[in-house]
Amino acid sequence: MSIISTLLAAGDPSQSPHWFIPKRFELIYGGLASVIIISALAKFAGPMAKKALTDRTEKIQNEIDSARNAKASAEQEAVQIRTALGDIDKERSRILAEADQQAAALLAEGRVRIDAEMKDIEAKAMSDIANASSRVGDELRAEIVRLSAIATDRVVRTALDDRAQQNLIEDFISKVGVSR
Repeated sequence: MSIISTLLAAGDPSQSPHWFIPKRFELIYGGLASVIIISALAKFAGPMAKKALTDRTEKIQNEIDSARNAKASAEQEAVQIRTALGDIDKERSRILAEADQQAAALLAEGRVRIDAEMKDIEAKAMSDIANASSRVGDELRAEIVRLSAIATDRVVRTALDDRAQQNLIEDFISKVGVSR
């Protein structure tokens, strides 16, 4: 209290008793100005600051909730992926078994088709062979007849002289004449 009483006891307001303590009128006017500014800030800026802090808190809470939801979703997807890995092995086995069945069916169908084609080819080949042998037989007979005629003509010419040939012709004509 001695400081306050010394402050109040000082007669000249422009003089301060101590270098750190301001003059009395500065204390009064400065204090009133501080109270007015602080109350104006509390009245006008206070709600805006409170709203900003509330918005910030709400934003942080939304981010925390979003992160919690994302973590739960990621954990659920991880469980699904782990489950799907087992399903992938089963699915791969099923697809491979199905492919093996299709390949076996395709091979069996191909073998049946090839057997049928082979039978058709063999039948056609046998038919072609029969046709060729018939044609060759006919050609061979024709050639034999032609060669026989040539050979007979040569043999007859060399074996028969003109007189024997004349006798043969006359005998033939007489036989033909008698038969009519």
